[in-house]
Amino acid sequence: MTLTSALSNLWSSPEIRKKLLITALLLAIFRLIAHIPASGVDHQALRNLFLQSPFLSLLDVFSGGTLANFSILALGINPYINASIIIQLLTLVFPQLEELAKEGEAGRAKMNQYTRFLTIPLAAVQAIGMYFLLNSQGVVAGLSSVSLFVLVVTMTAGTMFAVWLGELITEYGIGNGISLLIFAGIVGRLPITASQTLTTSATEDIFPAVVFSLVSVIVIAGVVFMNEAIRKIPIQYARHAGRSGVVSNQTHLPLRLNQAGVIPIIFAISLVLAPTMLSQFLSKVPNPQLARFASDLGIWFQPQSAIYETTYFLLVVGFTFFYTAIVFNPTKISDEVKKHGGFIPGIRPGVETTHYLNFILLRVTLIGAVFLGAIAVLPSVIQSATNVTNLAIGGTGILIVVSVVLETVKKLEAQLVARNYDKFLR
Repeated sequence: MTLTSALSNLWSSPEIRKKLLITALLLAIFRLIAHIPASGVDHQALRNLFLQSPFLSLLDVFSGGTLANFSILALGINPYINASIIIQLLTLVFPQLEELAKEGEAGRAKMNQYTRFLTIPLAAVQAIGMYFLLNSQGVVAGLSSVSLFVLVVTMTAGTMFAVWLGELITEYGIGNGISLLIFAGIVGRLPITASQTLTTSATEDIFPAVVFSLVSVIVIAGVVFMNEAIRKIPIQYARHAGRSGVVSNQTHLPLRLNQAGVIPIIFAISLVLAPTMLSQFLSKVPNPQLARFASDLGIWFQPQSAIYETTYFLLVVGFTFFYTAIVFNPTKISDEVKKHGGFIPGIRPGVETTHYLNFILLRVTLIGAVFLGAIAVLPSVIQSATNVTNLAIGGTGILIVVSVVLETVKKLEAQLVARNYDKFLR
């Protein structure tokens, strides 16, 4: 099936066409409101601050592009993402939450409700922290208590509005709404940044632009491969079928090479920037030895330095193993397979199955961890090699964009298959 025929089939279905139009409308509303700036902000100073801070730039990616211009949706869906991660981690601590997550649609709805409740205080705290950060940099003027309260309420309400739009897209549109909002923010800034990169390269040297384009294509292909790559572990079930005896039913347990997504990158960049923040704090103390240490620390962990990039890479690898160990429990999987009468061919059920799953998981996770680490340090490597400082899209952004596109395409294909099946039944 060609691309034209696939698009024609999608548009010819009234139900899919309605979902596509709703998705486009809600994304347009999000991008429109994202350009309504908050008052009292020096936008030129804000742009300069974001150019100097990789952490703020990454937060801008996850806010859907609303933080860089400090709009009324400045926090975007960052608090919701943090709340989702916290709730997911709490399921390991509280058995009640773990049982609730297993209760199907009703349990997931309750978990989403807890996530929304936690999003509100997280958004308020992040709004206060963002104000004091920008105020210390001279980007936002000092506000009275009432004005600060109004700003915090506005930014918290903006976050909840963005979450509401995302849930509307999930329910009435196509794909995961939260992911699509992040996708829209990244893609929305892509033409401007790409034109700046091409203009700079055309006036200076075209070779860096060519290298950057080739590397981008290779990285996108690598991200697609890693997102689709799985390790299939065969699982065999023995079922009794009356007089015919025992019938074997074989399936497989899929292990994705990249099970952690971009979460390890979020954790790692928060820690790798801590020495820089500590350096700025200690540089103001009167003790000359501490001030000298702070200066050295700031130089060692300066972005794009060898120590910074190596630490960043190792942290991403470590957090990938940590998060994968949280979301995939070989002991629990082994017990579930054994309880349903299944086994891995050549491996005894129970402890040996657990050891085998741990062995496979270690090798698979190592590949995914190295891949995520390479994606994380990729922008700095390309900038150093090509001297192109205004990259059109970073490694994390590529990972998000490609993942969202693949997920959305799969859901559209599922919609088409269901539509064709209904037509066949008629």
